[in-house]
Amino acid sequence: MGLIIFGILAVVAVAGAMGMVFARNPVYSALCLVVTFLCIALLYLSLSADFLAVVQVIVYAGAIMVLFLFVITLLNPSRAETPDRLRGQGWVAGILALVLLAEIGAAVASGLLRALPSPTPPAVSWSINNAQVVGAALYSQFLFPFEVVSLLLLVAIIGATVLAKRRL
Repeated sequence: MGLIIFGILAVVAVAGAMGMVFARNPVYSALCLVVTFLCIALLYLSLSADFLAVVQVIVYAGAIMVLFLFVITLLNPSRAETPDRLRGQGWVAGILALVLLAEIGAAVASGLLRALPSPTPPAVSWSINNAQVVGAALYSQFLFPFEVVSLLLLVAIIGATVLAKRRL
């Protein structure tokens, strides 16, 4: 039963990702990305990673998508595009796609992507929830990288504020 649910979620997630790439309207593209994010959150739930699923929905399907929609609105996609704007980029994209396919083929042929034997899963302890494990690891083992990221975000906020004030 779990394999069937995984298959359905995987197909819907890939279809949402392809819809995001191939949609002509940017708002439809953003909505397809929301579908993909929700499928990933459901996959996290199927792996008993409740905390990651909630973070996936709140941060990505919520906050990041609001940011994307603000940018789409700001860029005014209804404005007509000039015909010479994308001239010549199709050939470059095709060549890069062929290079990517050649690299993937070389990786598959070399056995680099061969499945490794999976270790036995640890015993599940229902007395400890997922958020406690993430919090304990975040504030003990990964405290320094967490603080570095918080400083980088603070600098980004200050920089964005300075740039916004300069335009007014």
